[in-house]
Amino acid sequence: MSEDIIEQWFHLYSNDVYHFLIYYTGTKDVEDLVQEVYIRAFNYFHKFKGESSPKTWLFSIARNLAVDRKRNDAKEMKKQQNSHIYTRTWEEMSPDQIYEKHEQANEIMQAIMSLKKEYRDVVFLRAVKEFSILETASILKCSSVKVRVTYHRALKIIQNQLRGGEVHE
Repeated sequence: MSEDIIEQWFHLYSNDVYHFLIYYTGTKDVEDLVQEVYIRAFNYFHKFKGESSPKTWLFSIARNLAVDRKRNDAKEMKKQQNSHIYTRTWEEMSPDQIYEKHEQANEIMQAIMSLKKEYRDVVFLRAVKEFSILETASILKCSSVKVRVTYHRALKIIQNQLRGGEVHE
């Protein structure tokens, strides 16, 4: 039954879904996404309550898939860029340059470790583990404003220490 309905919807709306995904993603390479929309529609047909039109429901699935794809593509690109920079940098560096990089990393780590625990925790979660402000606040059970302020203060202290200044907090 649901297979027949999804097939009808495919014939009725696939062209519209296709054009929507082209518009939304900015690329014409969306055939896989269109197919995924209808696979998801089939798998979650039991959740379709008929409160909206089938076309609206399919477009919301398409939008969610496009957002997920963009998010995953961005994460993948960031990983590749970081990996490429790291590999290229180390391969092209002289032993003296590598030593200098290690020394800089050690100085940064010492500056972080000299922070009071509250600051260290925020810096670790935000800068090292790359958690969002909201995720960091949730983990530390504090407000996002506190995370922002603490992170900003911690970075100022680290910058000051790396410039040879005194620790003020």
